[in-house]
Parts: sequence; structure tokens; C-alpha cells
Amino acid sequence: MATYMQIQGWVKINFGYTVKTCWIAHVKEICGLEPRIAPNRLDETERVNPCPYDKIDPIKRAFRYFGTI
Repeated sequence: MATYMQIQGWVKINFGYTVKTCWIAHVKEICGLEPRIAPNRLDETERVNPCPYDKIDPIKRAFRYFGTI
């Protein structure tokens, strides 16, 4: 499984922007994967920064590229 930094790097190279790690975790939940829980997360049931709708597809493409989904 790819690391969050590898996913960020792949999206940066292919789409020209850096995604937040919280967005990656949100898309993992959308795809039915278990994201790691950040130690500084205040509430495990609520997302402060959910992934914007237009950023979901590039992150999913990165998952497919690395064989995560």
C-alpha cells in the first residue's frame, strides 16, 4: 500500500496540486478502506476538512495507480 506522501507526490505530478492528508483519509473511507487515525484528531466521528468533491477523482486515480483499490 502506498504511503500518504507517495499519493501526494503522484497527484502533484499528474494534476499540479498537493492534496491534504485528511483528504486522502476521507477518500479512503469513501472507498471502504481503513484510514489511520491521526493522533491529533479531536473527534473520530466528525471531519473538520472533508475532501472537496473535485479532488476525490484524482485521489482515487492515485489509489488505482498504486494498487490500493
